[in-house]
Amino acid sequence: MAQFLQVLLSGLATGSIYALAAIGFTLLWQAAQTVNFAQGEFVMLPAFFVLIAMGLGLPLPVALLVALAVSVFVLGYLFKRLIVEPMKASKTGGGLPLVIATMSLAIFLKEGVKEFYGAEAQPYPELVSGGSWDVFGAIVSVTDIAHLAISLGVVVLLTLFLNRTRTGRAMQATAQNPDVAKILGVDTKRMVLYTFLINAALATLASFLITPFYLAKFSNGEYLGLIAFIAAIVGGFNQIRGALAGGLLIGVLDNMTATYVTAEYRAAVPLVLLIVIILWRPEGLLGTSEGRSV
Repeated sequence: MAQFLQVLLSGLATGSIYALAAIGFTLLWQAAQTVNFAQGEFVMLPAFFVLIAMGLGLPLPVALLVALAVSVFVLGYLFKRLIVEPMKASKTGGGLPLVIATMSLAIFLKEGVKEFYGAEAQPYPELVSGGSWDVFGAIVSVTDIAHLAISLGVVVLLTLFLNRTRTGRAMQATAQNPDVAKILGVDTKRMVLYTFLINAALATLASFLITPFYLAKFSNGEYLGLIAFIAAIVGGFNQIRGALAGGLLIGVLDNMTATYVTAEYRAAVPLVLLIVIILWRPEGLLGTSEGRSV
């Protein structure tokens, strides 16, 4: 029982970090019908911003703030202005060309980091380090508990922001029906921009939390992006709570498989789960069916 609880809590901690990236997929889809296949690289890149800032002599807390600011600007503002907006304004209106553009961006970011910083994994400092706690007989890492608390806390704050503030409700109105939102006086362009900035911030936080486990390397985005995408689909691509549930579920199943079955099959768990969900409930565990004109 103690081992099961330990594996469960560790899986929830890892899954909550996956959920942060998955929520970014959901937000961008709701606000701009954009699927960002560079999301994994958005999680990979901020870690290198931190390492560069620390290499310039900045202490870790300041380096984290600098990396957050740079990431929000580059991965939020510039991504929207230089890639998404031109593609959406073109004759194609985004669609498949925009998907291809985000795939190309993923390759560019990955190869750029590889050329600039090298192909070898770099050590990365933990945000929270410490010993372990005895939780009902299970030895649980303080780091896991902290990561779970931070991730869930951010999700709760984001949910409260979207549901309880004027700006958050305007963002939801823009996502549901931008034409009606404009009639009601909502600055829809600004609301969509806020969504991109929030996505960049969530990806950055996920990077800060997950990189100590994977080390900082250029290829991290491939796996993290795939897991986040699967988590968003499994939970429900049009629901934040669905993305959270999908991330937690994948994290737990991954740990359970590695502990009680074999670590050789853990990489297949998300793919098997994805196939099962698509066949059984295509809209996701907590998602809702939605119709779009084609």
